[in-house]
Amino acid sequence: MTQAIRKTAPEPLAPIAFNTPSPFSTTLANGLRIVIFEDRRLPLVSYRLAFFSGDANEPADFQGIGAATASMLSEGTRNFSSRELAEKIERLGASISASSSDDFTMVAASSLSLYNSELLDLVSEIVLLPSFPESELDLYKRNTIEHLKFQRSQPGFLAGEQTARILYGEHPYAKTSPSPEDVEKLTRDGLVDFHARTYLPNNAIMIVVGDVDLEEAVADIDSRFKRWMPGEVTETSFPQFPVARERTLTIVDRPGSAQSNIVLANVAIDRRSPDYFPFLVMNQVLGAGASSRVFMNLREEKGYTYGAYTRFDAKRFGGDFEATAEVRTAVTGDSLKEFFYELNRIRNESVSEEELNDAKNFLVGVFPIRAETQEGLTNLIVSQYLHGLPEDYLQTYRDNVRAVAGADVKRVAEKYIQPEKIAIVIVGDASEILTQAESYSTEVEVFDTNGNRLDPDIYNVESDGQPMDVSGSWALSIDFQGQQIPVSLNLTQTGDTANGSLETMLGNGEISGGRVNGNKLSAAALTEIQGETVEFLINGTVNGDSMSGTLSAPVVPEPLAFTGSRSR
Repeated sequence: MTQAIRKTAPEPLAPIAFNTPSPFSTTLANGLRIVIFEDRRLPLVSYRLAFFSGDANEPADFQGIGAATASMLSEGTRNFSSRELAEKIERLGASISASSSDDFTMVAASSLSLYNSELLDLVSEIVLLPSFPESELDLYKRNTIEHLKFQRSQPGFLAGEQTARILYGEHPYAKTSPSPEDVEKLTRDGLVDFHARTYLPNNAIMIVVGDVDLEEAVADIDSRFKRWMPGEVTETSFPQFPVARERTLTIVDRPGSAQSNIVLANVAIDRRSPDYFPFLVMNQVLGAGASSRVFMNLREEKGYTYGAYTRFDAKRFGGDFEATAEVRTAVTGDSLKEFFYELNRIRNESVSEEELNDAKNFLVGVFPIRAETQEGLTNLIVSQYLHGLPEDYLQTYRDNVRAVAGADVKRVAEKYIQPEKIAIVIVGDASEILTQAESYSTEVEVFDTNGNRLDPDIYNVESDGQPMDVSGSWALSIDFQGQQIPVSLNLTQTGDTANGSLETMLGNGEISGGRVNGNKLSAAALTEIQGETVEFLINGTVNGDSMSGTLSAPVVPEPLAFTGSRSR
């Protein structure tokens, strides 16, 4: 009997009931829409003041102003300094934040319902009376620029930057972050003007979830926001996404990188698409979890990576589908082969009943868990209203998932996954990647980590060709956590052998017996740090009087990218 029990999976539990309170909705005289969900399970209240404009609505010549304006709301008002606001929020045990995304701008606040009145006072203070102090703006700009430098050292950011550029073309979705020059242009007057034109009650919705009384909540909001004057909401006309006509290959070169970050992407659905639920189930089968096809293939069967996944980002005006993995450099080409095998299989073969049911049971089962906390429920409700989804969207979510058939999965896969027109983006060592991946596309482009286009032909130097001349004094700049660290490399060359010295902030080392293979330099510099002998490994690619590559050593966690030039 015991053995029989062990061989028989237990029956699934009955579905957890999902009941949300009925919403109350009204609109103030100034156009601010209010939606209230009474939820008295806990003595908590959450506010979301959302604006139907985001980063995509920024002026083309003021990239980053939306994020800056949102961030600066809580950094000072006409009545309180940044520190005073922080102390008031902390005293209440509350949280208040503001942020912008591609499509929306959000002010979020939550606290114990006991402090509901004080919390609403603070929300109205930062939304209606921000002062955008010059000192705080200067600090924001410095911090943001440093963060942008750090992003350039992150493969995920570099892959996302190129993917968005390819998929969205001239559409604002193509811009994943402002440049340092964009941030430098930000001024207090610019933020004041942007706030006045964008933060309008007739372009916003206030969603309240928690332990509140309907009549009191409406009266409290009205008393604080009724003097908020409406304005003209500018309708933005966006260019169309480019139409993909063939598969492309884009490589971001990080010389010496031990891994390749792979992204395969194409434009897919927007958030209101009628194909949303079939796409959701299809993605669950293909790559959304640890039991999905691409994960089982690339990790469990092949061992190429710790994880391989697919995802889709359904936005207000469009969206994209992506398959992603971080793999060892040596298996980049093999990983692409398996990705394309799975992308084609989901299109060409019907999913089994077992796969289909497993995917649907997971999605149905996890959905109520997302609403167990008040913040989770609030986020679901906010998404529903911002995207204009049906009133019964949350109540019918699980029914819509259950209704997806195997034929629906195959239909959306055929329609939205386009292996022959997909964009391949890989971040890693281009000299190692290119030969493995170039057969997948006739359209190949290579960039450095700063987004500068490189000539792919420089990576096609035959390994047994004539050694390139690398002698001279090289002024290199190492990217270390967003900071540029100067390094000097002095080389002499005899045939394919390079000797010389390396000068760094950590110490100086002698180079003996370095090898030059075509336009590739491999060398080791021995130096002494705190009485210990440390070996710096230099791997560089020379292109005329320019060199890029990596410097690695046991004292740094991963290879550090460098670029530089030579003075003979």
